[in-house]
Amino acid sequence: MFVAMEPPDAAILSPFMKKYKNYTLSEYLDALSKKTPVPGGGSTAALTAAMGAALISMVANYSKGRSQCKRIENKVVSVLKQSEQIRKRLLELVDLDAQAYLGVVKARGASAQVRKKALREAAKVPREVCKLCYQAIQLTPCLVERGNPYLISDVEVAAEMFLAAFNSAHINVEVNA
Repeated sequence: MFVAMEPPDAAILSPFMKKYKNYTLSEYLDALSKKTPVPGGGSTAALTAAMGAALISMVANYSKGRSQCKRIENKVVSVLKQSEQIRKRLLELVDLDAQAYLGVVKARGASAQVRKKALREAAKVPREVCKLCYQAIQLTPCLVERGNPYLISDVEVAAEMFLAAFNSAHINVEVNA
């Protein structure tokens, strides 16, 4: 008896499927290694940047309360607030990138106009990842200058993650433009 199976991307589009942002690290890496259209490089770029933002938040949390100066304390608290906003948005973009790319996959075989529109839409997410990486890297000088000195290496790792995520997302912007 022949049973028709759903194409792989139909299962991925299922509204009942757990979002990538809710996967364990092991589950996400397993999904990433599969022969499926998503997750891929764009989703991974967003996740990499989110991890960088989480490191900035960690350093800011460790740095809070270390200074007697109210101005410095307020700046560290501001860095923490901004890094958390950026981290949360980047985590949302992990899934939004996958959705956008599935639109590209779905448009294959369609008219040139439909394909171009899908590519333009798919470029929006990595473009936002680039912008958020730029915003996040702006948070690092305060922590280098005024943060917990034992955590400077974590700030440096965060900066490298932002650079890697920016460059990776930029590749996807160029490919989809």
